[in-house]
Amino acid sequence: MYTSSNLMNSGGGFMTILLIIVVVIILILLVRCLRIVPQAYVYVVERLGAYHASWGTGLHIAVPIIDRVSKKVNLKELVADFPPQPVITKDNVTMQIDTVIYLQITDPKLYVYGVDNPIRAIENLTATTLRNIIGDLELDQTLTSRDIINSKMRMILDEATDPWGIKINRVELKNIMPPKEIQDSMEKQMKAERERREKILQAEGEKRSSILVAEGEKQSMILRAEAEKEAAILRADAEKEATIRKAEGEAQAILKVQQATAEGLKMLNEASPDRNVIAIKSLEAFEKAADGKATKIIIPSEIQSIAGLAAGLKEIVSDDKSDIQK
Repeated sequence: MYTSSNLMNSGGGFMTILLIIVVVIILILLVRCLRIVPQAYVYVVERLGAYHASWGTGLHIAVPIIDRVSKKVNLKELVADFPPQPVITKDNVTMQIDTVIYLQITDPKLYVYGVDNPIRAIENLTATTLRNIIGDLELDQTLTSRDIINSKMRMILDEATDPWGIKINRVELKNIMPPKEIQDSMEKQMKAERERREKILQAEGEKRSSILVAEGEKQSMILRAEAEKEAAILRADAEKEATIRKAEGEAQAILKVQQATAEGLKMLNEASPDRNVIAIKSLEAFEKAADGKATKIIIPSEIQSIAGLAAGLKEIVSDDKSDIQK
């Protein structure tokens, strides 16, 4: 039999367990009510099914059961790569064009409640806009006007997605694929253009080579002419120097002879030679003059008298010798 104390103990244990369960439930609810929003995200919160608030980065507390996070919105720039879309140009050429859209969510509330499946809506809007723009352009314009097409599409899409809380930052045409036959024709045209440019470059290279060769020959001729000129100048300078040195040598030789003659005359004057010595010296000078190659010799009167004197002396000497022999 249970006693009253046992009943009280069992009742107290049940209340304790019940209290613990209630505390655990409260803690779980509190933990579930605490929300931490990470960087570059916004949580859109509904209260009783209606929009309540947009929670930014940080810690937030939601009312249990009443508040609910409807959408976690990423605020970073997003990239939407859409598959190729068939479009027709103004000159009735069908081509495939795929686009890349760079977008960013600026208003989380409008993004959540503005349109159902915003990315799908942007894809359809992109295809429609692309067909309208390409339809006003011919094939050549489409291939050469990517920047213009990108700018027009960005302006149109940005204006159309503004009520959805989305900003279109850039639009890029990733690939433009004309039909196979047009691609073949374009490749042939590009090949012909490359061959034409190659021939032009080759011709320009040959022309430049010829010019360089001619310039080289011209420079070589100029250098040779300058070398010959320098050699002629050096030869003339050498001949001039040799002539000057020869003349200087001859002048020095004459000067030496004159100095020697002057020294001889000075010595004769100092020795006070008599008339006979002077006569003998005159005869020696006459003998040297006679040894030359001149065909005519003019004999001074003084030398003629000296010659007569010499002949007279010879006869006197001969008479003296004959007398002695007798």
